[in-house]
Amino acid sequence: MKIKMSAAVALMILCLFLGAGGTYWAVGDTMKEKAAAYDKLASSQDSTATEQADNGEDAALQFQKLQQVYNSIEANYVEDVSGQELMDGAIQGMVGSLEDDFSAYMDVESSQQLMESLESSFEGIGAEVSMMDGRVTIVSPIKDSPAEKEGLMPNDKIISVDGEPLDGLSLQEAVNKIRGEKGSVVTLEILRAGSSETVDVEVTRDTIPIETVYSRTETVDGKAIGVIEITSFAEETAADFAAQLEALEAEDIEGLVIDVRGNPGGYLQSVVDIAGEIIPKDDPFLQEENRNGEKTPYFTDLTDAKPYPIVGLIDRGSASASEILAGALKENAGYELVGESSFGKGTVQKVIPLEDGSSLKLTMQKWLTPDGNWIHEKGIEPTIPVEQPAYYYTHPLAIEEPLKQDSTGSAIENAQLMLKGLGFDPGRTDGYFSTETTSAVKAFQQENNIEASGELTAETGELLQQSLVEKIRSQEGDKQLDKALDVVSQ
Repeated sequence: MKIKMSAAVALMILCLFLGAGGTYWAVGDTMKEKAAAYDKLASSQDSTATEQADNGEDAALQFQKLQQVYNSIEANYVEDVSGQELMDGAIQGMVGSLEDDFSAYMDVESSQQLMESLESSFEGIGAEVSMMDGRVTIVSPIKDSPAEKEGLMPNDKIISVDGEPLDGLSLQEAVNKIRGEKGSVVTLEILRAGSSETVDVEVTRDTIPIETVYSRTETVDGKAIGVIEITSFAEETAADFAAQLEALEAEDIEGLVIDVRGNPGGYLQSVVDIAGEIIPKDDPFLQEENRNGEKTPYFTDLTDAKPYPIVGLIDRGSASASEILAGALKENAGYELVGESSFGKGTVQKVIPLEDGSSLKLTMQKWLTPDGNWIHEKGIEPTIPVEQPAYYYTHPLAIEEPLKQDSTGSAIENAQLMLKGLGFDPGRTDGYFSTETTSAVKAFQQENNIEASGELTAETGELLQQSLVEKIRSQEGDKQLDKALDVVSQ
């Protein structure tokens, strides 16, 4: 007996062909109001199908061909096949033909994981990933996550998981392999930009809490400067931002630094609400452009600018909604941006919920800065470029056999940069294991109460990396933050 294509699967495919109007990254709302979304989609099908016909596309014939292929495979293929797998493959193939890194079909499990990562805590390594140039790529590790603690960085490419190559897998299939239960260990083969050698990084999965706003007051030249760090734009981010900004203002701050470094984005409504706290209403803080070139500007209701200067902090891990906020600070309000060029994600996705719990994340629009600039694959340039110290950009250390004096290699170069960053002068940072490097290694080993052999052992490498991550997380030597505080206090 032949398996018929289910109504849910047909609807999945229909969504791809017909599309639907929607909001910017409105994941939570669409998933929670699933039934309403279906009603809206169903009511729009007739008019949308007419538009497609006007464009010369005969959707009915295409679906008939798809049904014919489905039936032929199901009835005649040499092995038994699952109807669900066939349809999932067909949908993934259609989405893949778009050649868009940010459009994706998500099965039930992946859809649930997406919701968890935006709304509550979840279990995994704690990194936002995307498919770039055919490789699973880290957009940004989440603050205080296992991924951050193990030194994973934006633009790291994940080549394999537990020895299994990710070639040919969809982003969702790769994510399913990376995520797992708290306490379990996953080995990621990482290729870092600028390196030709991969390294294996072991990450112990944990519960990742979604706390997205952190604030404090710094004193600079006698002035109280507020610092608010936003790590992602989740459901409660805007409310937390408003509450913490109010608390800082109650302390009579004389300036504010807004830090969105390493922030991979999230809900549009969160960044809209945050913009409403700090961006005046005179000019748009964001524009959306549809496939016909029609632009929709976004304005705030804020009458007056804040009575104190504001400086934004960005880096290569600032993406999507982070870039919207950075663009508004720079082009609408004329505030300074300190740091590095941002990630460069200038497209708008809507998550379309499907009847069986799966979903389609589809690029619907472009977003533009207040001045109409499209930053996709370019990023937003800081007004004050500042790079971090060299040790911020080192590669993970994976040492199998001890490295000794007079040996060479990229692992030694990375270790030298780490030693120098931690205050142990290796004499050089070119990858040659010199006498001075041996002395630096010995000094580090003695301080950490391990055998002072002067050799780079696996234990030494692990301690080096752990010590460096702790220093970076403490923001000691953070040149970008120091510069932002200096600028806002002037």
